[in-house]
Amino acid sequence: MPRPLDKLPKAHLHLHFTGSMRHSTLIELAREQGLHLPDALEQDWPPRLRATDERGWFRFQRLYDIARSVLAKPEHVYRLLLETAEDEATAGSRWLEIQVDPSGYAQRFGGLTATLELVLDAAARAAERAGIGMAVVVAANRTRHPLDANTLARLAAQYAGKGVVGFGLSNDERRAQARDFDRAFRIAKRAGLLAVPHGGELLGPRSIAQCVDDLEADRVGHGIRAAEDQRLMERLADRQICCEVCPTSNVGLGVAERAADVPVRRLFDSGVPIALGSDDPLLFGSRLLRQYELARDVYAFRDGEIAELARQSIRSSSAPEALRKELMKEIDDWLMTPPPESSAESSPQ
Repeated sequence: MPRPLDKLPKAHLHLHFTGSMRHSTLIELAREQGLHLPDALEQDWPPRLRATDERGWFRFQRLYDIARSVLAKPEHVYRLLLETAEDEATAGSRWLEIQVDPSGYAQRFGGLTATLELVLDAAARAAERAGIGMAVVVAANRTRHPLDANTLARLAAQYAGKGVVGFGLSNDERRAQARDFDRAFRIAKRAGLLAVPHGGELLGPRSIAQCVDDLEADRVGHGIRAAEDQRLMERLADRQICCEVCPTSNVGLGVAERAADVPVRRLFDSGVPIALGSDDPLLFGSRLLRQYELARDVYAFRDGEIAELARQSIRSSSAPEALRKELMKEIDDWLMTPPPESSAESSPQ
């Protein structure tokens, strides 16, 4: 048997707040509140999606909004983040940066600031109970006006060093160019936050280049279309700008037909740092550990390369330096430990 991937320490850098919910929790909360869920979120789960056209993306967003609606009370937020932290610990994830757009919940939780403070408190409590590190990325929405992003960036800046570590930009990248949000990212950067916009998922290399050139991205959410441009991959590699690659999400949204079509190997071999992520397990049906299983089973990564993927996730994170050193040592220990079959073969008969 190969080395167990759940024992490999790793960081998870691409996980959305609502999308991290357990499917069983979605069902339970909906029934408690008498909310009707569409078949795609219940008996036909995980839904079959194809978001490469506008109609498909609208359906994806509709399902996401329905899922969001079950989180109606503060205790639901505490439950979601505790369960998420427990799932991360089970997968060997020792550091999580979870992304949230407070405006999606502001109306029910007392405004933007109150919502962010609720999420931060719930994240801190969940991390302590599950024994992992957890931080928050505040994300703006590409489909809304850049002024809304400026507001969120100022909010995120107020909580820099208090649980917020980054500023992101999510939703359909076809709806607005990255450069439209440059002011918001300047606000975030001045506060010392990481710039982590989505790019290169539904659009090609130019979208990624805008994230790098106009938003000074430290990481790029998804970024898989960089594989279409050798010079762009060289830039990402030279500057060690990480791509948060989410294979099951790419397949789930129809960006790739099969997991084998996601260019994880090409990016890795070109020196582009990769942090594997699960994006929205609630809608795509698999969590972080599955992404590492794909690295081994589909992309033919040897254990030394899988260990390097874990290292890259930690290097690209905002984890405290002491924790980084600890995790790096544990990764080395994981790699130095013989796989179970080797241990059995070398033991006395």
